Amino acid sequence: MNRHLESILRHESENEVVEFKEAKRNFDFAKLGKYFSALSNEANLRGVKQAWLVFGVKDNKAVIGTQFRNSFKELQSLKKEIADKTSSRFTFLEIYEVNHPEGRVLMFEIPAAPQGIPVAWDGHYYGRDGESLGPLNLDEIERIRAQNLATDWSAEVLPSASIDELDPKAIKIAREKFIQKNPKYVSESEQWDDATFLNKAKLTINNQITRTAILLLGKTESSHFLNPSSATVTWILKDRDGLERDYQHFDCPLLLNVDEVFHKIRNLKYRYMKEGTLFPEEVDQYDPYIIREAMNNAIAHQDYQLGGKVSVIEFEDGRLCFSNLGKFIPGSIESVIQSDAPESRYRNRFLADAMVNLNMIDTIGSGIRKMFIIQKKRFFPLPEYVLDNNRVMVTITGRVIDIAYARKLAEYPDLTLEDIILMDRVQKRKPLKDEQAKHLKALGVIEGRKPNYHISVQVADHSGDRAQYIRNRAFDDQHYKQLIVEYLGKFGIAKRVDINGLLLDKLPDVLDANQKENKVKNLLQALKKEGLIKPDGKSWKMSKTH
Repeated sequence: MNRHLESILRHESENEVVEFKEAKRNFDFAKLGKYFSALSNEANLRGVKQAWLVFGVKDNKAVIGTQFRNSFKELQSLKKEIADKTSSRFTFLEIYEVNHPEGRVLMFEIPAAPQGIPVAWDGHYYGRDGESLGPLNLDEIERIRAQNLATDWSAEVLPSASIDELDPKAIKIAREKFIQKNPKYVSESEQWDDATFLNKAKLTINNQITRTAILLLGKTESSHFLNPSSATVTWILKDRDGLERDYQHFDCPLLLNVDEVFHKIRNLKYRYMKEGTLFPEEVDQYDPYIIREAMNNAIAHQDYQLGGKVSVIEFEDGRLCFSNLGKFIPGSIESVIQSDAPESRYRNRFLADAMVNLNMIDTIGSGIRKMFIIQKKRFFPLPEYVLDNNRVMVTITGRVIDIAYARKLAEYPDLTLEDIILMDRVQKRKPLKDEQAKHLKALGVIEGRKPNYHISVQVADHSGDRAQYIRNRAFDDQHYKQLIVEYLGKFGIAKRVDINGLLLDKLPDVLDANQKENKVKNLLQALKKEGLIKPDGKSWKMSKTH
């Protein structure tokens, strides 16, 4: 748990699902129970599996240690004491003792409230408002209770539909995939008629056709049964300027047509610079597992009641973008990667179960993490998720950003997947939180000032990317000022375009064009304040006193 504690300290500040307490020697039992209720309910509302109450840590995340219940037996007895006063006898998933260099830390793992059932402490529901503890408000209580009232769109029976609406070829392929997934039924299944098979595979309910059956196995002309929802998956090819070059729509039966989409993606060969034997000469731009996992996940988790379609956009510059409508139920990609466990809730539970039975997806919860690991092993940028506007979008890049850097960084032994995710943000010029930057600097893998972090000399030296490191590293401002003064001393006067020509190619590559322009502007203003130069119309020249 040391690593998990460090992850919480590095990534999390106090919020509705993480609470730090000093608890140097003791902690009020009633207050502990209220925090249990509050954190459990907030975890449910935010779609995460657990919340954390951490003893021995100050609000500013400084570890000071705790002496709370030093006896292991007394500490573990807390589980029963909490269960005795909570609704449904809810209690901690686990209590961890962590021996941190600064002292003993206790980590209480609190499960999210069950779907549809808020957790009460001593007869009262508690919640959080930012960092404050208080009663769970009525709206939040009703939001939790309403979870059990939600219907599964994918499980709805279509009374007017019959087995004739299903594609015979799709049923045949479904049988083959079902046996691949469930080989124990290989002999028994030979005696099943189609209606029995569809019930066994959880595509129909008591011989009644469901929306899931139409979506996965329905004939193209049967898609009207899903109206106003759409079963469409759209593939689009865009050029390097983002202009549409080609497109095609795919409809029911999706069990067959996901293969058509897969084969529509060009997936060209990507050639590595041949050097040594670390890399193969060429690989597919996109790993087949990643394509199928991203596409089938989009189909399984699409919010069909919103009336949109699943899209697969292929860019000629080596990117694939998959998107579907609906909130990302786990809450964040980080929580999925860290937990690496099955989700407790699904938007389309019936559809997801059917897709599991047909070997299209799995529910072991490791699919996203596996996508990250595959990209890491290929030395390609990690998958990039955007979760906003009630949409989930993931972009897969099928090329190396920097071959020399990637080749040697892959050999760097001390970086965890979580560390590499942060390093990936640096490579993509994405912002880091202060604590994330502090962590990477402590590892010695980045340098620079916020927001212009770049690869450090330690990794550059390890990766052979010394030239890029020098291009990223800035000279002292005095160096640039001296260049300006020497130029004006020699030529007498200079326009801004002249000074740009003097400096822009000498400024570090880590700065973009606008940042370089602002840097030159700031240098000129600094020299003006120092009385060394002055403006002359739209030009600059030396002050008379110099």
